[in-house]
Amino acid sequence: MEVKFDKSDQLKRIQAYVLDGEELFAVYDCKGGGTGFVGITNRRVIFYDQAFLRKKKSMVSISYKNIIGISTADDGVIFKTSEITLLTAAGNFSFEFRGADKAHDTYKYIMAYL
Repeated sequence: MEVKFDKSDQLKRIQAYVLDGEELFAVYDCKGGGTGFVGITNRRVIFYDQAFLRKKKSMVSISYKNIIGISTADDGVIFKTSEITLLTAAGNFSFEFRGADKAHDTYKYIMAYL
């Protein structure tokens, strides 16, 4: 399966965190402060976060077993928003993608493994 991605440098950074036997599906760039980009695998969500630890930039991994749910805005039209929020026991993590299609892809990948 070919990996979908926005920027090749982000793809390379996420690939360094992919474990043996883990399949990488996509790496998408995000808008706004905080999260720079998100990688989706068959085991977890990996994201580059500039605000998670406040003082340090971090790569954060959330396994699917720790995701309680996914939230997206719904103003009567499904997936017209480019933002999703992962609900976890450790808190909520929001991502605004560069297009509703990428948010929808991310939703489908994650829901297939929850």
